Amino acid sequence: MKITLSTLSRALASATLLNLACMGVLNAQQVSEAIKNQAAELREQALNSELAWDVLESLTTEVGPRLAGSPADAKAVAWGVAKFKELGFDKVWTEPVTIPVWRRIHEKAAIVAPFPQAVTVTALGSSVSTPKGGLMADIVHFASYEALLAAPAGSANGKIVYISNKMERHPSGRGYGKVGPGRFLGAAEAAKKGALGLIIRSVGTDSQRSPHTGMTNYQDGVVKIPAAALSNPDADQLDRILARQQKVTLKLDLLTETAAQTLSYNVIGEITGSERPQKIVAIGGHLDSWDLGTGAVDDGAGIAITVAAAKLIAEQQRPKRTIRVVMFAAEEIGVYGGKQYALDHHSELSNHIIGAESDGGAGSVLALSSNIGQQALPALDAMLALMAPLGIVRSDEVASGSADFGAMVEAGMPAVGLEQDHSEYFDIHHTPDDTLNKVHPEQLAQNVAAWAIFVKIAADWSGRFDR
Repeated sequence: MKITLSTLSRALASATLLNLACMGVLNAQQVSEAIKNQAAELREQALNSELAWDVLESLTTEVGPRLAGSPADAKAVAWGVAKFKELGFDKVWTEPVTIPVWRRIHEKAAIVAPFPQAVTVTALGSSVSTPKGGLMADIVHFASYEALLAAPAGSANGKIVYISNKMERHPSGRGYGKVGPGRFLGAAEAAKKGALGLIIRSVGTDSQRSPHTGMTNYQDGVVKIPAAALSNPDADQLDRILARQQKVTLKLDLLTETAAQTLSYNVIGEITGSERPQKIVAIGGHLDSWDLGTGAVDDGAGIAITVAAAKLIAEQQRPKRTIRVVMFAAEEIGVYGGKQYALDHHSELSNHIIGAESDGGAGSVLALSSNIGQQALPALDAMLALMAPLGIVRSDEVASGSADFGAMVEAGMPAVGLEQDHSEYFDIHHTPDDTLNKVHPEQLAQNVAAWAIFVKIAADWSGRFDR
């Protein structure tokens, strides 16, 4: 038989249909027109709603910076409980999370030689202090964390390690993972090489003289050395001095404090489902922030977006499944709230039908990723069709649940990811510039519209998402 293009196309189509049928996709429950129409109404309502902005303005104005374990963190917990109640959530409660306590007191640095001048630094989260009066030593330069790893033992003896690689700007934020290890792991590895301290180029894409903080991690049995981040312009300056083949001496003066563990709290609000209340659509963001800015973008926006989406759905019609919004504790210092939530709710894991966290700032949603079973593709397709007017497309990435829902997803909870535009996010990430004026109200509203579509369909569609 002569095989033509049309014959081959029909054969491939038949095979595809057969495979889909075997996977149960073609027989999967479709999303009703009524649900889709209600989701479309929610989309338009969300685009014209100021609720998320009002929630975010309230958090950043009335609480401000809220470093985990600080008095402001406790104030944020009380704010979260009050806000859920004010908005009429059916159930509101807190769950304790044991966390470490760290704070910065003083931070200063200067190039002593060959060209004396002050530079702008910030201590990395959990950093120990320098000796009283500061630490002065020559710099040993590594172009990346990988270069530090490859260096021979003793190559940093008595020196301050400097890691200089720059973060790439990209809408996906992919540059973060490439330079992040220098911040997360650099102090421990530098200490193994004999270093007295660590400085890194800030993990950020800006050109402002605002250094980016973030956690560094020490290792048991390895000496803890002070660790700080240089602002990007100061890192550029240091690079220019090093390019002159000059020996550079730096003075680093950090004073920090580590106190006994304390309790923070996951704050939870629910809209109870009308037909299957034991089944939960879990969403949220993290309530804590770094102490430098007011945490508007990271992650006040995530709190505001998810609270507003749930509230708008409840105002339209009570969902069939329960919508649970979690304001997670202590994400910035080690995802303590997310890990504790997974432990506390392990017994009801099967009732978490799907989840997602908003922790990507306030930039517009660009794409929808998923980590669901094939039988749930009709629901995903319906979401994407309704999100198309918002400029959202399908992502080939596998949704992870972000940081706080990561443990739940690893345990089996289905998830989606509403992937945001990170083109500008890492300009202000973990800096003093993370403030409310960096949030664009129209982009915040676009997020709420996208989240309302996802949550509405997830809560009212009668099918299953499990993998």
